[in-house]
Amino acid sequence: MNNKLSNIFKGDKVIWMVFFFLCIISIVEVYSASSQLTYGTDSYLGPVSKHFSIMAVGFVLMLLTQNIKCRYFKIVTPFMLIISILTLIYVFIAGHATNGAQRWIPLFGFQFQPSELAKGTMILATAQILSAMQTENGADRQAFKYILIVGATIIPLIFVENFSTAALLSAVVFMMMVIGRVPTQQLGKLLGVSVTLVGLFIAVVLIFGKEEKPLDKDKKLTEKVELASDDKAKEEEGLVSKVFHRFGTWKGRILKFASNEEVLAKDYDLDENGQVGHANIAIASSNIVGKGPGNSESRDWLPQAFSDFIFAIIIEELGLLGAIVVAFLYIILLMRAGRIANRCENTFPAFLAMGLALLIVTQALFNMCVAVGLAPVTGQPLPLVSKGGTSTITSCIYIGMILSISRSAKKKQGEEDETSKKNIVKA
Repeated sequence: MNNKLSNIFKGDKVIWMVFFFLCIISIVEVYSASSQLTYGTDSYLGPVSKHFSIMAVGFVLMLLTQNIKCRYFKIVTPFMLIISILTLIYVFIAGHATNGAQRWIPLFGFQFQPSELAKGTMILATAQILSAMQTENGADRQAFKYILIVGATIIPLIFVENFSTAALLSAVVFMMMVIGRVPTQQLGKLLGVSVTLVGLFIAVVLIFGKEEKPLDKDKKLTEKVELASDDKAKEEEGLVSKVFHRFGTWKGRILKFASNEEVLAKDYDLDENGQVGHANIAIASSNIVGKGPGNSESRDWLPQAFSDFIFAIIIEELGLLGAIVVAFLYIILLMRAGRIANRCENTFPAFLAMGLALLIVTQALFNMCVAVGLAPVTGQPLPLVSKGGTSTITSCIYIGMILSISRSAKKKQGEEDETSKKNIVKA
């Protein structure tokens, strides 16, 4: 029995445990937080059943991915770059829109988000460049240029409709370059230029962005997806308007986050600031110990409670201890990835494992910060926990890639230990 299980659950056992704990938390909390979706379907099990099905697909893909040898990840990188760029261009031209953001492509009855695929592709390409151009003194100076070239073909295409994802990916690539020992002078220049560009971007958004009117309550409580080409208003827009139509949303989020004005509870507008307001209510009403699984009250009022703000529901139901456990699971994932990378004989799998772990953990950290009010609202789901399609499946694939790397690293470590034992016996 143990041998059969070992043949299925290969790779690092701790990562497997983290994955299963996050999946259990996800199923329980998505079931609890999906009350908004049950209103339209009249089925309490409908939303969680769909989520479970997506997780099952992700689990199968993860099992398949863990059996792929790491060297094949190198081979698919050029093809993934081409697919990512083409799909990002397509979604910009004729993608589906949700909540004002055009990010999805219809595929066999499902909604596919190309930016999720592009994130993993960028990590693959960065790991390959850093690995190929490593020297005794760190990465060759040309590696920095090649990474910027690849980034310039992917990140701007993501940025148009999803600024937070583009910023998150840029941060992870920067951390990978630090780990890959890219010259400090180049990193310093990049950081300085990036800070300047971000400052200019925020200024442009604040000057030219038009604040959007709050959505109707009924619109907030649905996941309605509309085809961008069916929107007559968008058909009349030119290319410039199409690129910058998200400025209003970004301006509103920046102003709300930066505002230091103290608002009394009786004066707080929950229709206009429903996400932040109900998230704060959920956290404050947890009373540290939580209300227990399934006993959330804010889930009925909090927009995207099952996705972007699921961490607030976790705090409300599981209390401070539950929130710490969830955060700690992601920390363990990062630490194990670091240990796996340290055991790798070659640099490519080491950089890839760290890049994928950083991508998952950084996104999780950002989602948590949004839920507790430490970052502006962005729309980033909590990896492996939030209800989602493309995000859940790609996160499972990333975990599968890390498990694949752990298998080869563990094997080499085991072979070295066996060789050492034989040498001792011979001596």
